[in-house]
Amino acid sequence: MKNLTLIACIFFMLLGNVYAQQEKGIIGANNWLFNWTDFQPNQQDYGEPTQILAGNITEDTKLTKRDVYLLLGNVFVKDSVTLTIEPGTVILGDYKTKGSLTISRNATLIADGLDTDPIIFTSNKTVKRPGDWGGLIVLGDAPSNKFGNGSVANFYTQLDVSTYTNTNFGGDNSKNNSGILRYVRIEYAGNRIKNGGYFNGLLLAGIGSKTILENIMISYSAGNSFEVWGGEPNLNNMVSYKSNADDFKFSFGAQAKLLNSIAIRSPYISSSDGARSLHVSSYDKKEEVDFSKKVTKVIAKNLTLVNDSENLKADVEKGLVKEAVYVAENAELDLNKSVISGFNPAVLFEEKIRVNQENLEKIKFTDMYFHNCNGNIFIEYNSNNEDLENWYGDSAFLNVYSKSSNSETFINSDNKKLPDFRLRINKIKASQTQYASEKIID
Repeated sequence: MKNLTLIACIFFMLLGNVYAQQEKGIIGANNWLFNWTDFQPNQQDYGEPTQILAGNITEDTKLTKRDVYLLLGNVFVKDSVTLTIEPGTVILGDYKTKGSLTISRNATLIADGLDTDPIIFTSNKTVKRPGDWGGLIVLGDAPSNKFGNGSVANFYTQLDVSTYTNTNFGGDNSKNNSGILRYVRIEYAGNRIKNGGYFNGLLLAGIGSKTILENIMISYSAGNSFEVWGGEPNLNNMVSYKSNADDFKFSFGAQAKLLNSIAIRSPYISSSDGARSLHVSSYDKKEEVDFSKKVTKVIAKNLTLVNDSENLKADVEKGLVKEAVYVAENAELDLNKSVISGFNPAVLFEEKIRVNQENLEKIKFTDMYFHNCNGNIFIEYNSNNEDLENWYGDSAFLNVYSKSSNSETFINSDNKKLPDFRLRINKIKASQTQYASEKIID
């Protein structure tokens, strides 16, 4: 019995040591991307649609795995209606009519897939491209910082007047429950809209804390992969893969948590408009929002933000690589135990942010691993980051800085079919290297 007890103690000590050494970036005893993700979605053929979804869904509806569905134009799930989607169901966004699916405020989406049988939203084209169809929009009645209620009406063209009520979001219910999105893939979304912007892969507006958002992968979106307007959502195990625009964007007073999630970017796909992995702001225009309400605050932990570049120095010189994280004025970010690898620089603050203790206490970077970045933390349009170096380089923040190959840093980042971006065991030591501001480019 004593031997069994001793063996058990040693086992749990070793297990705890493994997690301690892998605690930065995405974590898990196994690669949790296995089974449900697809890093080569253009090779899939789901066949021809057997059912059409169009117009308004006005009664409780269930989509089944045995059928393939075509989203024709703008489809709305109306107030008080529940749309249930079985695991393994495939929904094709129509290219010609720029299909989209909107879950209206007070409606419910139950898209509860399985790791072995995910739910898939993708393009109906044979040769798929980013922006082939619209995307998925979920609206709730949690608060935002907008005056009155918000609307997403600008995403649609030729809306009937009676449909405008289906595009509103926001209210006072911070615990709003819009349903479940779990083990879901959204591919090739982000159609261009009339005002020059784009649909997002997934737009969450006014979504409350009771909504379940887990294991969602968005690939090749022409717009932002994940965009959050207001609300208090909790996002766990999110994957953004080769987005043209931002991977994760939070705005309009969102009080959000983003946990154990990854963004994998490519310098050859990203928009020239300055796409980032993580963008935190409280508004686009000040006149849009009520400053008596909460500013955007994002708590993020165990993120891995990777720019997958074969020659980072050359891509930086060509202007193809931007910052990983952008924080605007009047917004708050608490980023902890995360990895930022291969960006130019790692973090950029909007030029309007004054570098003082009050502001820097609202923008936290602790226990971080900055890897292969062309500089670390800067103010926009200002190459002098001495004050930021002194602040975030303090040993109390436990930030680590390194330059090495991805193959040495991540378990299996070169696997095109199923990459593993967990950190290698023993890669990060407890000791902290000196804060460095030197550039990759001489």
